[in-house]
Amino acid sequence: MREKISVIIPVLNEAHQVQRVLAPLKVVSDLEVIVVDGGSHDQTVERAKAMGVTVTSSRPGRARQMNQGAKLATGDILLFLHADTRLPEGFTASVRQALSQPNAIAGAFELKIDSPHPGLRLVEWGVKWRSRLFQLPYGDQVIFLKAATFHQLEGFPDLPIMEDFELVRRLKLLGQIVIVSQSVLTSNRRWSKLGILQTTLLNQLIIIGYFLGVDPGQLARWYRGRSPFNSRFPTKKRD
Repeated sequence: MREKISVIIPVLNEAHQVQRVLAPLKVVSDLEVIVVDGGSHDQTVERAKAMGVTVTSSRPGRARQMNQGAKLATGDILLFLHADTRLPEGFTASVRQALSQPNAIAGAFELKIDSPHPGLRLVEWGVKWRSRLFQLPYGDQVIFLKAATFHQLEGFPDLPIMEDFELVRRLKLLGQIVIVSQSVLTSNRRWSKLGILQTTLLNQLIIIGYFLGVDPGQLARWYRGRSPFNSRFPTKKRD
């Protein structure tokens, strides 16, 4: 019997995206889809419910929302999908095959960005080699793993940012992160907002700051638009 896959989608004010991401999933058999709303003020919840999927809510925060979805999921495999990202055809077979490999503990996909801009091809190239050489996929590459493994690790850490990065770091201690050769297609909205160079530099600054012990709340504020160059680097309190 094939293992059941539960797709968990955290959303917040994604009325313009949610039906686009849900529509292809409706035709896939043996699939559970759970949308977790973090307090949207638009038509996100109504439009998700209209697609006939399970819709629930939690306190805002992607980690909290995904953990809430995982609590409700009945699948053997959990797949965490961002609302601005679309899965490739035949993804369920790829997921099952990846997790059946010896020593595989989790997996993710290659990344394709929905824009013809040549600079974003360089971003995709960087993501490809970071993922394959260092086994460090990020959440927009659609992380998936066995439900038992997820619960063993007690889910995503309750962080306002870097929750995917931290989960993957913990998973690497248990086995191999398999990168599927198929690509997911993600929106270019992050790169179009700040520009490719600034977005790339900001992403790297967030990672460096995290390793240096900068408070995750501060990192999240930088990521959401407050310039890091106008703030000091407050560090996490040490015991």
